[in-house]
Amino acid sequence: MDWDDARPTPPKSASIGDNLETLSVAELESRIAAFAAEIERLKAELDRKRAHESAAETLIKKPAD
Repeated sequence: MDWDDARPTPPKSASIGDNLETLSVAELESRIAAFAAEIERLKAELDRKRAHESAAETLIKKPAD
């Protein structure tokens, strides 16, 4: 039996709060890259929604009397 076979396999998707003790350096680096990509995706969506919200406010805003 190979020792790598005895080691539990990490979940396919990384989640906040996962146990990190059983992960290798490569697996940790991979998770960091995955989380960094997800952060960029979230920031892009946030920017898109803020722009949409701003455009809507501009259309709805009443002129000052």
